[in-house]
Amino acid sequence: MAIYEIEISRSAERQLRRLDRAAQERVGAAIRALARDPRPRGSRKLQGYEDVFRVRVGSYRVLYSISGSTLIIVILKLGHRKEVYR
Repeated sequence: MAIYEIEISRSAERQLRRLDRAAQERVGAAIRALARDPRPRGSRKLQGYEDVFRVRVGSYRVLYSISGSTLIIVILKLGHRKEVYR
C-alpha cells in the first residue's frame, strides 16, 4: 500500500492550534493515520462534493480531500461537530 503525503490548509492549521492539548494529540494522530489508510473504517464521503471525506475523532471532525493520482491528502477543515459543517 502506498503512503500518502499530508497537506494541511492554513485554516485547518489555525483550527488545530485552537484546540486543547489532548484534543490536538487525538486529532493529530488521526491525521497521521490517514497517510497509511486514507479511507479508514468510519470515514464518510460528504454529499455534494466529489472527493471530500470526513473522519470522526470524538466530538471533532476532520474534513479532507484525497487526490489518488498524486497520493496527496489535503486537510481542509477541522473542528467541533456542531461548527465544522458551516
